[in-house]
Amino acid sequence: MKRSEINAIMREAEEFIAGMKFQMPPFVFWTPEDWATKGKAYDEIRDNMLGWDITDFGSGDYEKIGLLMITLRNGNFNDKKYIKPYAEKLLIVKEGQITPFHFHWSKMEDIINRGGGNLMVQVYNSTPDEQLDLVNPVTVRTDGYEHQVEPGAVIRIEPGQSISLPNGQYHKFWGEEGTGMILLGEVSKVNDDRVDNRFYEEVGRFPDIDEDEAPLHLLGNEYPVACD
Repeated sequence: MKRSEINAIMREAEEFIAGMKFQMPPFVFWTPEDWATKGKAYDEIRDNMLGWDITDFGSGDYEKIGLLMITLRNGNFNDKKYIKPYAEKLLIVKEGQITPFHFHWSKMEDIINRGGGNLMVQVYNSTPDEQLDLVNPVTVRTDGYEHQVEPGAVIRIEPGQSISLPNGQYHKFWGEEGTGMILLGEVSKVNDDRVDNRFYEEVGRFPDIDEDEAPLHLLGNEYPVACD
């Protein structure tokens, strides 16, 4: 992805989130120059990759296959000084924009539609060899309602609604055409996208970046080491 594209996506996201009346923590807005002044007191942000996460999953077409995430809080699989057993994210999904099939070995998550359009979520169980289970029904939990659906069923999550996704359950999601951009919340166990994603098809999780202009904000995997 080009840095200019990432910057444009960030600007659009900031405007959309502000329009949804959601307030974000200050570190989301820090510039690279701001980060150059931040000491070890801010290592929780660095070590747990809080902040911006933008990916096209290696597709080369973010609008078609891509996702914007902002990690607001997180624990850590590998560092016991970070004792939070939970994480929280914002996600922005556009109409027709796909996040490919994947599951998490460790993380369980709730995806909450905070407003905007409708989210479409397709679900399968996984088999012991981590393929799609095309036979067995899938147990789905939406806002306290437990029910079973056929493998590959698509569930519509409208504003205010949510879906719980257990570890090992394949899911793919996108914005329903004609309903608008979506602001999602994610509440989950500790999150580490470097080691806890099983994509059904091989994807590029973190993009290689063509530095065609200066960064507006750094991504969560780009922070410099502490200045002290």
